[in-house]
Formats: sequence, C-alpha cells, structure tokens
Amino acid sequence: MSDPRNDAHDKKVTHEKKKHEPAAAEPAVLSEVITPASSPALEGSLAVLAKLKDLEFHSRANLQRLAEVGLTVEDELKQKELAPLLSKVYSAQNLVQTTLTELIEAYKAECDRLLQG
Repeated sequence: MSDPRNDAHDKKVTHEKKKHEPAAAEPAVLSEVITPASSPALEGSLAVLAKLKDLEFHSRANLQRLAEVGLTVEDELKQKELAPLLSKVYSAQNLVQTTLTELIEAYKAECDRLLQG
C-alpha cells in the first residue's frame, strides 16, 4: 500500500497543473470568455461557479480519503464496530458530492444564459 502523503501530493500537483493549463484543457470555463462589456452579474456568477468547482474538487477528495480510512479501520485494524459510523459519514459526503455536482450544472446553465443575454 502506498504512502497516503505521496498520493495526496500527486493529487495536489495534478490539480495545480490543471489550474494552470490553457483554456483548451477545460472548455467549459467561461471566465476566459468575459469581455470588458460583461455584466457584473455574469462576473459574480463566474466567481461563484469557480468556488463551487473548487468545493466539488475537495468533496471528491474527501470521498476518496473516507474510503481509504474505511478500508484501514475495517480491514487492517479490524475495528468493524466503527464501520457503520464511517459508512454514515461516507454517505453524507456522497450526498454533498452529488448535490454539488447538480448545483454546478445548474450554475453553468445560468452563466451561459447571462453570457448570451
């Protein structure tokens, strides 16, 4: 089993690279389409969208970490009595992840509407 610190570092490096790649890496990013005549509502909405995407990224990472912790507690440490609590936390984080993804899609649609309007 690899060191979780190495995995976390690799994920961080990958995330940082994605943030600095050109717009072709993520065509859905509308912030680079903003013109000087953009409305304040559009600019504010794009800022909110960027924050939601950041939250979603961390939510996904939390799900992965919770899964790893669950395996450690249940399989390696044999603390099966704690598994239901971990499962409950994992389920709650999964609901957050799913809801964030839905919100991001709705917010993208709103940004597109503002961009066209």
